[in-house]
Amino acid sequence: MPPQAKTSSVANTAEAAARQRPVALVCGEDEFAVKQRAREIFQKWSSELGGMDHEIIDATAGNSGDALKAISKLREALQTLPFFGTGKAVWLRDCNFLGEERTASTADVTETLASLADELKTFSWGNVRLLVSAGKVDKRKVFYKTLDKIGNVELLDGWSVNDKDWVDQAEAWARKTIKSRGKEVSEAALSELIECVGPHARQLDSEVEKLCLFVGARAQIELVDVNTICTKNKMARAFALGDALGNRNLPALLRCLDEELWEMQFDKDKSEIGLLYGLISKVRALLMLKEMIREGWVKPTNDYNSFKSQLERVPREQLPADKKYNPLALNPYVLFKALSQVRNYSETELVSAMDSLLQCNQRLVTSALDEALVLQQTLVQIVGAPKQQNPVARAA
Repeated sequence: MPPQAKTSSVANTAEAAARQRPVALVCGEDEFAVKQRAREIFQKWSSELGGMDHEIIDATAGNSGDALKAISKLREALQTLPFFGTGKAVWLRDCNFLGEERTASTADVTETLASLADELKTFSWGNVRLLVSAGKVDKRKVFYKTLDKIGNVELLDGWSVNDKDWVDQAEAWARKTIKSRGKEVSEAALSELIECVGPHARQLDSEVEKLCLFVGARAQIELVDVNTICTKNKMARAFALGDALGNRNLPALLRCLDEELWEMQFDKDKSEIGLLYGLISKVRALLMLKEMIREGWVKPTNDYNSFKSQLERVPREQLPADKKYNPLALNPYVLFKALSQVRNYSETELVSAMDSLLQCNQRLVTSALDEALVLQQTLVQIVGAPKQQNPVARAA
């Protein structure tokens, strides 16, 4: 079960509640996690109950008629006793009429679901169990409230880059999945894998499978394996641009910029201004880390968990209230990635870099110059040969 699961029941854990109650609803916007978790519950129930009478009802409806047919099949399945007298698990799979969809809003579907909810409240479950899997659901409706009351509800809304703990969740899930395939993974390889994939459970599962097949009989997945076989998504490529800037690697930086500019032709959500804002965020993170190191709040480390522990001890009262200038408002993984790069620039150079990026912003907005050329010139100016300075200041 992906660790982003959030349960609405009062049971101590989802697993304990699932054992105690004969009804389960697995729903949320993370389609991959919902399907995976629902399959896990259904297989577990089928194994516990035994027999061959378990049923799966496809509840993907294109119109109200399809929805009513699925509900009718569900009623029939619940009322049909197991042939061998053992037990029966019924799975209403991929239900898409429990939210605010047009199909869900029709009067006949709403009334039928309300009637079904009343039946479920008084149903003699015995050795019968009901599993419902769905996307986004409307918690105000009677059917949801009934399932939440008589069963166990798991809401899986997926990982988000805005969640400060998404890296922890993704790493824990990947490590568990890799172990289930009889493999181990080095910390460096795991960090690189999460950076390549980002907060996307479906792609992460696919990349883990690729890695396990790629290493063959070898038990350990290493960093070189991830770099060789894994596909980097959009977010990872955006990270690559900022990392090249942080690493002060001009050839890699210009190569990443060219790749981003090329993809911009086919992605309407990308723009030169968007790339610039990403670079500004990177330099701002480096400046914040520079100050935090000077204050003694954080120390260089290659261990992400150790770094997070240091962040927890940073005195909040000494940080600015404005989130734009508060390092703890940033994703901790972004700060961790910048930690090893902060020594590549002096504070003076970082302040100068912010000024150069501001001028770049003005030129992109007000001039008719080629945007790609403006960005290239700015990056060359920032990442070019380090200015002569005091060695002690350079080490700060």
